Amino acid sequence: MKLTVTTFVTLDGVMQGPGGHDEDLSNGFELGGWVSAHIDQDFGRRIDDIFSRADAVLLGRTTYDMMYPYWSRFPDQDNVVAAALNNLPKHIATSRPEGLTWDNASPIEGDLVEAVRRLKEQPGRELQVHGSHGVIQTLLEAGLVDEINLFIFPVVLGEGKHLFGPGTVPAGMRLENGEISSTGVFIATYTPIGEPLLQEAE
Repeated sequence: MKLTVTTFVTLDGVMQGPGGHDEDLSNGFELGGWVSAHIDQDFGRRIDDIFSRADAVLLGRTTYDMMYPYWSRFPDQDNVVAAALNNLPKHIATSRPEGLTWDNASPIEGDLVEAVRRLKEQPGRELQVHGSHGVIQTLLEAGLVDEINLFIFPVVLGEGKHLFGPGTVPAGMRLENGEISSTGVFIATYTPIGEPLLQEAE
């Protein structure tokens, strides 16, 4: 399977607490809920397209805890996102394996990198990571990410968890496609292509 990452970020690269004010208050973050004002048909269409390609999902425990109460009880279980999240295998990276009550959810045992390598060897289309800040950092460092879907929102927060923060491994990215929604969200797909292209020292 191809491993794809989908995440929402602000213009300054923050991915913390997109869905609601109280979604992720870690480290004193108080600026959550910056996505809802920018949701439109373009946003929904691209999200549906991404989830329709999933054959398995990989989540960190924090993201699992955020998604489970909402999507497991979503009124329209035929919704593309709800159907994927409720019916597909969900692999949870966690040091707290207790309480994973969502159907088809199981904890990843042992080393995350090795476990993901094994998952990628299984047949299927996409193993999708959604949100999951810490998981993304580990997978990027290990070179396991095949594609990144970024929804870049016209918001600057100045604080919070950054997608590409200190310690990020330098990498080049190739833009595969991109579009701008009616509310100014840049929706782009990138493929990591190895080391960044840098000017040689003279």
